[in-house]
Parts: sequence; C-alpha cells; structure tokens
Amino acid sequence: MAADEVEPRVLWQPDAQRTADSTMAEFRRWLAAEWDRRGDGGPAPSGPDALYRWSVTDLAGFWGAVADFFEVSFHERPSDVLADATMPGTRWFPGATVNYAEHALRRGPGRQNNDLALVEAREDGRVERYTFGELRIHVAAIRAYLVDLGVRRGDRVVGLLPNSAHAVVAFLACASLGVIWSSCSPDFGVRAVADRFQQIEPVVLITVDGYEYGGRGFDIRPTVDRLRAEIPSLRGTLLIRRLDPDAVLPDRPHPVLDWSEALQRYWGTRPRFDPVPFDHPLWVLYSSGTTGLPKGIVHGHGGILLEHLKALGLHADLRPGERFLWYTTTGWMMWNFLVSGLLVGATVVLYDGSPAHPDTARLWELAQRHRISYLGTSAGYLQACLKQDVHPAAGRDLSRLRAVGSTGAPLSAAGFDWVARELGPRVQLASVSGGTDLCTAFIGAWPDRPVWLGELSGPMLGAAVESFDEVGRPVADEVGELVLTRPMPSMPVAFWNDPDGARLSAAYFEDFPGVWRHGDWIRITARGSCVIYGRSDSTLNRGGVRMGTAEFYRIAEQDEGVLDSLVIDTSGAGEPEGRLLCFLVLAPEAVEEDVAARLRVELRRELSPRHVPDLFVVVPAVPRTLNGKKCEVPVKKILAGTPVEHAVSRDALANPEALEPFVRMANRSGETSTQVEASTPSQALPFPPPRAR
Repeated sequence: MAADEVEPRVLWQPDAQRTADSTMAEFRRWLAAEWDRRGDGGPAPSGPDALYRWSVTDLAGFWGAVADFFEVSFHERPSDVLADATMPGTRWFPGATVNYAEHALRRGPGRQNNDLALVEAREDGRVERYTFGELRIHVAAIRAYLVDLGVRRGDRVVGLLPNSAHAVVAFLACASLGVIWSSCSPDFGVRAVADRFQQIEPVVLITVDGYEYGGRGFDIRPTVDRLRAEIPSLRGTLLIRRLDPDAVLPDRPHPVLDWSEALQRYWGTRPRFDPVPFDHPLWVLYSSGTTGLPKGIVHGHGGILLEHLKALGLHADLRPGERFLWYTTTGWMMWNFLVSGLLVGATVVLYDGSPAHPDTARLWELAQRHRISYLGTSAGYLQACLKQDVHPAAGRDLSRLRAVGSTGAPLSAAGFDWVARELGPRVQLASVSGGTDLCTAFIGAWPDRPVWLGELSGPMLGAAVESFDEVGRPVADEVGELVLTRPMPSMPVAFWNDPDGARLSAAYFEDFPGVWRHGDWIRITARGSCVIYGRSDSTLNRGGVRMGTAEFYRIAEQDEGVLDSLVIDTSGAGEPEGRLLCFLVLAPEAVEEDVAARLRVELRRELSPRHVPDLFVVVPAVPRTLNGKKCEVPVKKILAGTPVEHAVSRDALANPEALEPFVRMANRSGETSTQVEASTPSQALPFPPPRAR
C-alpha cells in the first residue's frame, strides 16, 4: 500500500430498486418478522453492517435462520444448530439428515418441471438444454445403474469429465445415493489423476473418450486405460463418447458400459434421494499437490448446502430464471460452486472449451448468446481482455448481464477499472476470494454494498474474517494474515486418510490454535472492504517491510509489454540477505530494456525502492498449477538448491516444462553470464518455448 493512498473511488453503487427486490432484502424482512413473532427482543439486524455483525456473533441464530429461510428439507430434524463451536471439531446440526441432490432438483416436480436447469455450450457451437424435469429423469437413471452395480452409500465414484451436463448428472446421481463424488478435468495428465483418485479407492470411473480445446480434439483413451489398470478398486467404467461415436474401451479388467446404453436401460426409474447425516461426505476436492500427494479435502452434504444457499442466494442474488455461467473445469472448486446454482433455481450454463477460441472475446459472445445474468471468470481472463483491448459490449447485447465475478487471483486495480469502463455502472464487479478448503468465496460481493476500485466489498455473512499480525493480534487497516475466528459449516469435515485429524489440524490451526489460518495476506479497510495481497507463504520481505506478491503483480502486469510475471524473494531460502528476482514473460513486440526501465520506475513509485528487483530475467512461461496458480514457493525452493523432485511434483503442474529455466538458473547460480542485474538491461535467456498442450 502506498504511503499517500487516498480512499479509492466507487465503481459501482447498488441500485435502490434492485436492492429492495433482492433476496438479501427479503431475508432481512423475513428475519424481522421472525423476531417479532418469537419475541426475541429488540429490532432485528437491518443494514448490511448490523446483519454481518449478528451473523458472526450468533452463529446458531444466523445459520438456523439460513436453513429456515431457504426451507432446507431435513428428514430428521437436528437437536441443535451448533453443538460445539470449537475449531477443529465443530459440530453442526447434530442429528439432522439431509440430501444435497434433493435440494438441487426440487424445482423438478409439478409445474416447475419445464423450468430450464442446464445449458451446455460446447466450443464447436453445439448446445444442449435440460429442464429440471429432464435432469431428474437422467439423474434417476444413472443412480439406478450405480445401484445395480452394487454401489452403496459411502462408496466413491470418480469422473474424468469436461464441464458438461454428463458431469452434473453423474455427480447428482451419486449425491442422491449418499455416494462420495470426486472429479478431474480430462486435460489432467495420467499421474495427476491417479495421484488424486487412487487414494480414495473409487469403485466406478465415469469418463469421456476425449475432449475439444482450442479447436483441436484430444483422445484420452490411453490415459483411461492406464487409470483402469492402476486403480484396482474399480468395478465398472461408464463411457461417454464425445469425440468418436464408435469409441470403445476393453471390457477388462472390469465391465464398460456406454452412457447412452445406461440411460436407455434404466430410463423411467423413479427419482429417489436417500437422507444422510448432515456431515456425510458429499465430495472430495484436492489441494494443488505441488509438493507431495494432493490432500483429499472432504466436504459434507449439509455444510455445502447451507453455505452455497447463502453465497449464491443472498450474496450473488441468483434467482429462478436467471442464467449463471462461471468459466471453470471439473478440476476446480468453482465447478462445484457453479453446479450449486441449481439450489436457488437458476439456470446453470456450462461451457466446455477454451475461453480464447477463436479469440479472447469468447466468453462475452457466450454471455450474449445465452443471455447470461451472472458471468464468472478468472482475474487472468479479465487482465487478458484488458491487455488485448477487448471491448465486451461493442456490437453485443449484454443487457441481461448484471454481474461479473472474478476469482483465482487478486484482480488489479486496472482490471477493476477496465470492467467498470467497458460494462458501465449497471454491471457489478463481484471480485471474490475463498478457496478449495471451504469450497466457497467468503469475501466479496454484496447486493447492497458498493464496489471500490481494487477492493472486495467485504467479508460475507457468517465469515468471521480478521487480519492477524505474526503473534496473533488483530490489526486494523494493516496487512496481516487472513484468519477466520469462528467456524463455518462448509469447513472440511475431514481430510481423506486422516483418521485422527492431525493433518487437518496442522494445515489450518497450527499457527493460531483455535483459529483458522487461511494462508493469504489481507487488509481490512475502515470501510469494511478488503484487499487480498497474495499467499502469505510467498511474502516479499524487503528491509523489514512485508508485502504480498499480488501487490507486485498489480504493478508489473499492467505494463503493456508484460504478459505474465513471477516475483521471488530469496531471503531465508539459503540467503539471509536475499535478492528480489523478477521473471517476465514478454509480449512479442516488447523491448526488454524498455520494459525493465519502466518497471523500475513504477515499482519504486508505487511500492518502495526496496521492492525494485535486483534481477530481471525473461522466461518463456510462468510455472502454474493445474488450476492456474503461480508456483511461487516451489520456484523459491528450486532457486535455493532444493532438487526439483523434492520442491514440486511436475504432475501437479499445467506446464511442467516451464520449470526448466529455474532449474538451469539454480544449477549455474555462481555464473553471471546469463543473469542480468537490475542496473543493466534485461536479456532474454535461450530457453525453448513451452510445449504445446
């Protein structure tokens, strides 16, 4: 944060009529009526600040109200809302039984049968649509297939699937039965998939024969063959033909059934939903796995149901008839979040393909064609649109679009400004932050709070967000550790293969006992808004001044000549007085010397003289995880001399070849011929371009 920072300008103000009509306003009115009816004493919390304070102080009152307001269907009523608020080990809604899939599909019966549930849009232009009634029929048929195969509650079923209706049907079929779901995107390498699926011992694999991306088809049957051989727990495979109508898999080591044949065989089966305990596992998500086996993060039916109803119903204000698209794959928690749009009756739009094919405006074309109300994407995509001078509204009817969601990384102030400038004051920029750990965003947009330039509107309801200093003291309007001081229902019920909870406790509660440490730097402003500064385990500590990497990237990547960047502070990584290294991916037309000179000036002015890099190095690509996160900590370890096989799992990376420049640099750390000090012009290193994917 610059010393002379002034309050940022407001980019978006809530519309009075929309706010009054919002589900959040309806919730407040309902809550006031409930307080009056029960005689709870005093007025019910009304404005956003009062409602937020109540939601994080009276956890039982708030989450019980969420369950009642959204009419959660408990087969067995809970004996309490919150039996134990201790973290870890919180006990939510003890004794309750519920089913996530039942709520996702409850718009199906009766007159709502013909409401549109899913739109699947493929890269090649093909579109498929499913009403809630049709979706229920498909889910019931796949459930019946699983039952006939002997799959029972608590078993695991895995999907190697694109973002498609097949994936949604398969997941809901599993959830309806109390079977635990897990998925990976078909572009994952075989080792990355095996590392995730093997540890949970699935009994059924649901897979495609291939997928399309960037105008090309990719046959994944060799990957599927290896997985079937390497996962001995599998008893059956369900094959979906996406590329080749005649694609086959060998009927060994276990039977293979075609998806269409399964539907035909079990068509007309009556939908059923088995009640399961509130914390019964719904799905297993995974950590990035950059430094070992990915951790299996287990979430429960009830916790996810309540959290997603709150986040999507109250904060995103999604309603029946609105269309919700978030660009994602089945290997990212945003897919699970997207599917939960069904819980609030929205039409979920699934896009399978590249967001930049045939050009970077593809998502805006989809928004027009499918009349999207809420379009979610990544900060990286919005930055790419800014850099490539894309004009979303030029020649397009985006009149239905009211919100653009951004996550995956902090969005720069220039990115905020671009969205506001291009889409106008009517469209809310919903920049949000959360993560796989809770499978939600818990800092971000409100329908009745402004959006300030470069800031998230604030912590969401029920999320007791604070900023801690290094000894665990709360700090105000200062950068500190992002923590949650009170539990949330969507916190993991367990890590897979962690029977005593030791690994889960070490992951979140080791630094501040009883307080969830999330692993990000955050500043909570006097307005209650928030700024995320990147991962706290990759801090830039220069002359005692700590700063998150996101703040550095905001400056570096707004330069027109910089396509991507990676900053590493080597302090403490074998170098007590370390250097600040900046690795740049340059645009083809960029002049290295000019870019380096501009960055020195901008970083000195916007951050501090301490944060001008000691070294600029040009690289072909920045190493990223399968979910697109920059690999700051693994690169820091490699540069400190850690063997690459101990620093990072190549199978966890989207572009493992991007590690090679850093390995070579570490191997010749004593040489200077290929290194460029900040006082001299930056030179390109002779590294090969990344391989095509």
